Amino acid sequence: MKQLDIVAIGNAMLDVFLIIQEQNRFTKINNEEKEICFAYGEKIHVESYKLCIGGNASNVAVGLRRLGFLVGLCVEVGDDEFSQKIMHGFASEGLDASHVIQTKNSPSSFSVGINFGGERTLFVEHVKRIHKFQFENLKAQWFYLTSLGVEWKEAYKNALDFAKDNGVKLAFSPGTHQFEELTAISDVLSATDILFVNKEEATRISNFKFQISNTQEMKALLQVLQSMGPKVVSITDGKEGSYALEADGTVYKLGMFPGNALERTGAGDAYASGFLAAIIAGHDILDAMRWGAINAASVVSQVGSQAGLLKREEIEKKLTDFPEFKAKEI
Repeated sequence: MKQLDIVAIGNAMLDVFLIIQEQNRFTKINNEEKEICFAYGEKIHVESYKLCIGGNASNVAVGLRRLGFLVGLCVEVGDDEFSQKIMHGFASEGLDASHVIQTKNSPSSFSVGINFGGERTLFVEHVKRIHKFQFENLKAQWFYLTSLGVEWKEAYKNALDFAKDNGVKLAFSPGTHQFEELTAISDVLSATDILFVNKEEATRISNFKFQISNTQEMKALLQVLQSMGPKVVSITDGKEGSYALEADGTVYKLGMFPGNALERTGAGDAYASGFLAAIIAGHDILDAMRWGAINAASVVSQVGSQAGLLKREEIEKKLTDFPEFKAKEI
């Protein structure tokens, strides 16, 4: 039985990104309503497209593998030609796919992203899966548990039970279906070593109400989340950067790493993989935040959620080149 550093449990899919020309008489943005509008019935020119492997678990697994760790996957895919592309992608990245389920006569899950006006809009389809993952033959230091589809509760329970029984540390990043039934993830939160959420997700879990949305309120939000069970809490906040709360109650804030953002798909997953990689490698939370931010900045500079994921030597070089990029205690 191979000893793995971490196993990512969640979903995998294909992402198709359509890049539309900025100057286009059939397309416009309504900034007031935050809407993108297309002329009805027209043929709209696409400048280019990208076909990429995506999905939260897949993204984090690839990120950690490129950073030098032995990584396994518990995801469920179909058996169509697109699923074969997903499986080939896992193999080319060097992931352990021995616990990937390929369901017969089932298609791949897809998302379609429209890149226009400096932002991306996603249309996501999740094929219904059963997620009967078998954990008995796994040997890992960490689980990264993330978004699953409608039938997620049994898979979550089995992963949690296995982690508790085998001393596996747990990193947790809930997804859309988990946010719809927050009471059902309370057991997972209570056993979580590191919780990864963005600001909006953090407020949904905690029911926290911002008054003026300042640094002290972010600190209070982190503390509320920690009171629900996680030892360490990480919150990303878009262009504001990220925050982290240590097990001892110390809170840190880090700004965005400098760079040009093309589109933001996979930024949170890239941050989580960089953060976790530093922790598994024995670094402290300050370094973990830096690794996460650098990885995220690289991902958003390219189209798709995996193309910009960095190798360890690339992150280490950026750390050397930007010694002033450090988190501060708040």
